[in-house]
Amino acid sequence: IMAITLDQLLESRDRRAAHQKDLLGRYPGKSLLCMTVQLPGAEKRNALSLRIAAAGVAAIREAFLPAYEELKDLETGYEAYFLVPMPAQEAKRRCCTLEETHPLGRLLDIDVLGPDGIPIERAALGLPPRPCLLCGRPARVCMRAKNHSQAELLAEIRRRIADYCNNS
Repeated sequence: IMAITLDQLLESRDRRAAHQKDLLGRYPGKSLLCMTVQLPGAEKRNALSLRIAAAGVAAIREAFLPAYEELKDLETGYEAYFLVPMPAQEAKRRCCTLEETHPLGRLLDIDVLGPDGIPIERAALGLPPRPCLLCGRPARVCMRAKNHSQAELLAEIRRRIADYCNNS
């Protein structure tokens, strides 16, 4: 288990964007789902993140019948890529439902890109911003304002994982 640097995080985002572009080029007409785990702090790969990722991959496999999937267990965080044969807006709506209804869904970030490579935003579907894990306000607002400590967020994440493991 190791902490990553900001440079490593930014490099991983650049690599992910290039990989997304490559996959969309190789699978024309498909929509791309890119799943990552939402984990605060510099440690992006640990027992918690792997548990969340496994649940997310299983949920996506159940909600979609991917034409292609690729799973990457990286120090900078778990990444999963799925190509699905449906319009991107429909796929994004289904992913938002998964994020909102699965017990660990709020701990996942599932980006959906159409064949043009442009991510579908929640707002484009008339959906509200993602809520904070702790207080329900928009997550971005709490993140920017640092309304909650990393310890508080990790405690809530551990609680959700324990509930999930005890009930499934």
